[in-house]
Amino acid sequence: MEALAVGSAPPRPGLAAPTRYPHLRRPRTLAAARRPLAAAPMEAAGGGRPSPAPARCASAETESEVDEAATSSHAAEAEAAGATEQADNGSPVADAAAAGASIEGVDGIRIRRRPVTGPAVHYVGPFQFRLENEGNTPRNILEKIVWDKDVEMKERRPLYMLKGALEAAPPARDFVGALKASYDRTGLPALIAEVKKASPSRGVLREDFDPVQIAQAYEKNGAACLSVLTDEKYFQGSFNNLEAIRNAGVQCPLLCKEFIVDAWQLYYARSKGADAVLLIAAVLPDRDIKYMLKICKILGMAALVEVHDEREMDRVLGIDGVQLIGINNRNLETFEVDISNTKKLLEGERGRLIAQKDVIVVGESGLVTPEHISFVQNAGVKAVLVGESLVKQEDPGKAIAGLFGKDISHAGAS
Repeated sequence: MEALAVGSAPPRPGLAAPTRYPHLRRPRTLAAARRPLAAAPMEAAGGGRPSPAPARCASAETESEVDEAATSSHAAEAEAAGATEQADNGSPVADAAAAGASIEGVDGIRIRRRPVTGPAVHYVGPFQFRLENEGNTPRNILEKIVWDKDVEMKERRPLYMLKGALEAAPPARDFVGALKASYDRTGLPALIAEVKKASPSRGVLREDFDPVQIAQAYEKNGAACLSVLTDEKYFQGSFNNLEAIRNAGVQCPLLCKEFIVDAWQLYYARSKGADAVLLIAAVLPDRDIKYMLKICKILGMAALVEVHDEREMDRVLGIDGVQLIGINNRNLETFEVDISNTKKLLEGERGRLIAQKDVIVVGESGLVTPEHISFVQNAGVKAVLVGESLVKQEDPGKAIAGLFGKDISHAGAS
């Protein structure tokens, strides 16, 4: 079974050998466990000297490969430390821009990672202030969320500390199989109904927000799977909501709707009961997507890989092992929604390749009416992810029939 390249220590006396997750072993040092996946360096704690750029996680099949990868990582850190010393003598603004560019442009990615040093510090007499410019200021809401996630990852627990929670987590359910079964049963795109309290652009969508009740209503009215927002700062979600829905006995497989920037988040999502996770191609380079797909396979989870344009679609179609592709109809720069984006991305050779690979395409954003559902279905979509237009209704469950123009629940079908 695959192992994370974080090194391992001999088993401690009296502890049984791991069974389900033998690749989660206590690392040699705490620092090794904290080495993040993100390709770009993080800001140093306390706003001081920037830390060396972290080495990208690499998969390892054997103990020798783990040791070799760990050694290579230390060498990469030493090299990065030297580069950082040289950068300290240069312009803070230039350093910040260079850090952002370290991920921007890789595989055509436009979403930058948080600069190493943060906004540049300037002094006028005894006063200190920071100047905002293109190099140290997020250019859109997704980039801002990603930068904040980079900061959150500094506070995460070492990976080996999740082993107990992973062992105790309920088995992962078949997310992809549930979508296929719903499509076969109804002849309509399978519904991934979203449990969502708020959004950065719309604010609070539902004041009387009870995640378990909403999830149960969705399930009763025909949802094949559920998407649960876990981001707290921008969407007022939480992993507690995800865990509560799973523990309440809801049978629909659960998608953890989080902004993944580090492999650690995959393990944490599984430990909270997730059956699938979201991977955003605008944020993650191909190498990270491939690596995370392997981890998802180990954990028994599905991965919904989200794209926004032709470049991202072509990248994802070139990656083996992708089963679900989500087409987000929202423009990342203007935030305008155009459902014809789905049709554009599924035309011609791309559509034929998707059919050949047996990939399920999920339509996202801007789907409000039965006509919208019919449009994306005719374009080739076999599932849809809908949240805002449902959760804002007085009865989110019954709103599903309005979305599809008919009752798609098991009771309605019979």
